[in-house]
Amino acid sequence: MTMKVTSKTFLRKTKRGNILKIVREHYLRDDIGCGSKICKKCKHNNERPLVKHQSINTDFPDKHFLLVDTNVVLRQIDALEDDTLKNVIILQTVLEEVKHLSHTVYKRLMDIIGNHSRSFYIFVNVYHRDTYVERVRGESPNDYNDRMIRVAALWYNKHLDDKIKVLLLTSDEASKAKAINEGIPTMSLEQYVSGLNNVTLTDKLSNRSCLVEETSKEPIFPPHLTPANIHQGIKSGKLMQGTFFASVDNFLEGNVFVEGQEKNVSLYCMKTMIFIYCFNIVFYILLQGRENLNRAINGDIVAIQMFPESQWSAPANLVLADYDDLDLESDLNTVEKPKEKYPTGQVVGIIRKKWRQYCGIIQQSLVENATRHLFVPADKKIPKIRIETRQYDKLKDQRVIVAIDTWPRTSRYPLGHFVRSLGKIGEREAENEVILLEHDVPHSKFSDEVLGCLPKETWTISAADLVGRKDFRDLDICSVDPPGCTDIDDALHCMPLGNGNFQVGVHIADVTHFVKPGTAIDIEASQRATTVYLTGRRIDMVPGLLSSNLCSLRGGEERLAFSCVWEMTPNAEIVNSSYTKSVIKSKAAMTYDQAQLIIDDQNQDNSIALGLRQLKKFAKILKKRRLEAGALVLASPEIRFLVDSETRDPLDVEVKQLKETNSMVEEFMLLANVEVAKKIYSDFPEFAVLRRHPKPPPSNFESLIKAAAHLGVELNVDSSRDLANSLDKAVKLDNPFFNTMLRIMATRCMLQAVYFASGTKTYDEFLHYGLAAPIYTHFTSPIRRYADVLVHRLLAVSIAADSTTPEMLDKRKIEGLCQTLNTRTRMSAYAERASVALNTHIFFRGKIRDEEGYILYVRKNALQILIPKYGLEGTLFLSARKGQSQAVTFIYNEDEQTQRCGNIVFRTFDPVSVQLSLDSSNVQHERIVLKLVKPEILNFSVPSINTNTASVQQPQKNPHEPCDSLCEPQLKKAKI
Repeated sequence: MTMKVTSKTFLRKTKRGNILKIVREHYLRDDIGCGSKICKKCKHNNERPLVKHQSINTDFPDKHFLLVDTNVVLRQIDALEDDTLKNVIILQTVLEEVKHLSHTVYKRLMDIIGNHSRSFYIFVNVYHRDTYVERVRGESPNDYNDRMIRVAALWYNKHLDDKIKVLLLTSDEASKAKAINEGIPTMSLEQYVSGLNNVTLTDKLSNRSCLVEETSKEPIFPPHLTPANIHQGIKSGKLMQGTFFASVDNFLEGNVFVEGQEKNVSLYCMKTMIFIYCFNIVFYILLQGRENLNRAINGDIVAIQMFPESQWSAPANLVLADYDDLDLESDLNTVEKPKEKYPTGQVVGIIRKKWRQYCGIIQQSLVENATRHLFVPADKKIPKIRIETRQYDKLKDQRVIVAIDTWPRTSRYPLGHFVRSLGKIGEREAENEVILLEHDVPHSKFSDEVLGCLPKETWTISAADLVGRKDFRDLDICSVDPPGCTDIDDALHCMPLGNGNFQVGVHIADVTHFVKPGTAIDIEASQRATTVYLTGRRIDMVPGLLSSNLCSLRGGEERLAFSCVWEMTPNAEIVNSSYTKSVIKSKAAMTYDQAQLIIDDQNQDNSIALGLRQLKKFAKILKKRRLEAGALVLASPEIRFLVDSETRDPLDVEVKQLKETNSMVEEFMLLANVEVAKKIYSDFPEFAVLRRHPKPPPSNFESLIKAAAHLGVELNVDSSRDLANSLDKAVKLDNPFFNTMLRIMATRCMLQAVYFASGTKTYDEFLHYGLAAPIYTHFTSPIRRYADVLVHRLLAVSIAADSTTPEMLDKRKIEGLCQTLNTRTRMSAYAERASVALNTHIFFRGKIRDEEGYILYVRKNALQILIPKYGLEGTLFLSARKGQSQAVTFIYNEDEQTQRCGNIVFRTFDPVSVQLSLDSSNVQHERIVLKLVKPEILNFSVPSINTNTASVQQPQKNPHEPCDSLCEPQLKKAKI
């Protein structure tokens, strides 16, 4: 190896006025191999992935390798992921530029490079003696990078002596012209793919031909402002920025969530859409109509221009799935003038696109042999996408993935391209894949690097593992979990002490013994953030060897644990507490039913039975104490599927029944979380990972208060204690399900509980509203939650069982991790609900059933009905589609929130009987059809299969809006 050194000298003036001489040296080498197996010149060419030349190309018949520039990677990563393209050279120049411009594309490119069968080779051109060039004065960074790419392409073609060509693929016309002029074989990727005659690969190209055609059409949307104008507008206060959330019920409505606009308080503080949230001003700007949405896609960061107050409006309170549902223009024009208006505005620019790949189906074109089709996303908040494909006959019954390329002003729909097929519509594997992809759940196989961090499967506890641990193997420890649970991360024990008190222990799996900071397995777990439980399938946060074996506190097996041990009085008062790393041996791993039977069977008087009974007594005292402090008992309809072990089809469905043992375990998990939160906060006041549940604003409860008042029930929402007392008193003897419904609706008024770094909030903001706990964290489920892993590390440092790391004391990194955890936790909850919906559809295939239900919400054109037996909520439409008629008329009263048909009045909480059946006419969205049975209305039938339908899912909520699983009512794992 020989070295060549290039250097540059700079003179820099310091703050004190001294002149500092800086010399930068750049080392160049001659031992960097070209990567080609046929090359005999490169003596140190040990890694030779470029094995064979590319497939025959009619437009470039020579044997060749491919070399791609940065724009090709950024714009055509979907095509590069296709297995057709192999033996591709990726220059270090390109790799670094891609990493700088798009971390997502960079990660995908590195995944391709890591697949050795693809033969992608990284050539470090910036350190090669013959391919490095100096940047000339006045040359832009982009022009310099393009020149570096051309120099490397020219060197490759000379280096390989025409034995094999190196074809440069570029989408930059100027760079392409320069390359051709310099004698470099050059094409655009589109030209190259056309010579392969590969239809699938052609469909994966970014959709540019449609864009050219669209430019000749009349504009449909207003133009977006330039970035400079947007920046100036925001700086001057004329514009605001926020996150756009499309309505799931009305495709031509949405809200923009704006935070931190203190200077606009005087303008908006009197409006009900505005409230104080975490001491920042937060409000929503309503968007209505296609022009005002102005090509914003759900999740985009947008620039908003407010309308004058005279133009403010209110949500239409309509359920509109698409253009065919209603005559939208006439319907919106006939909406009664709202008594209360909300800040309304228009999107004037997209600051940051949040586009991703979307799952869905291809809609059949009315034109025979057409190549342009509309793609219908599975997510109703995403507009249809126009794509080009010559594979319609092959893809018409498939779930496919499509990516958006652009959305010009002249197009009613965004333009995109086909990425890949997932499988046949309706097949369980394909539908599960859609659920995981749509909710951004990482679910690929664990990489070799991650698996390389695992101990051997035959691992056993060694003497070294026991150093610094307390030996609790003789204690009568047991675990209580749902049936079929294999990732057991908590266990309990209780034993009497000589002084009349009791020793109570909560023992949690010591996952951090195997997952060390900064390792591949730690990074993977932090990105996954949580285990996701679908019906019949579990997506683990850590590999199964840990989650179901070495970390799982299985009965009769020695395991490493992190233990909280308290001395408690008979009145459940903690006298003293200790935290320690430990080794345990669970005496029994029980289900809730099994533990309940032991508690109830007075003939059993062994230490396990006695311990469980005492734990149950303590749990009742702890729960009573929590409720008196103002903790809420909320509700959420949860069901359990009984699944066929072979086909995995749901055989039956039942509402989950909670036993006393559920509450017993829950209380001690809550207690451990609170006590650990106090401990880590006292030792790490700036860096503790905590969980908070903000108090919801009074406006969140308005519709609930109004609905309850119509039935003579008064709700006080001044504090969690007032709300809890109101809910306890809200009982109607003629409607036994009324109180449960009220709690379900109250749950949906809550804000989202979130993780945060303690140093980013004041202590008053730590409050967990639903639990009435001034401080709280997650410690008890490290197998399935990464937040608990972080808390374990902090607690270990607190008790001197481990040393700290720089990352643990970096508030910015901790807060960034917390934001990731919040997003992943929210999306996993949505994925789990979608899985329940999928299996509910499968269960109802070929079935028609009459069931009792209750009205949850009264809409202008529909009733939202809850079916308790199946835990599903459905929409019963009351108006016909455009061009159709029905014999009866419903009259909507907005003040009273009622629908009237003759002398029959429908109110929130009213019981109804409905007939349930599955409508599979829409292959994209199978629907549970609701038909009103009681009260009977003669001649009432909406003549369309797209009405009287129910989407079998929990109500979808925007991330900033209420969520029904935020008050930690069920901390144990939801196994099916």
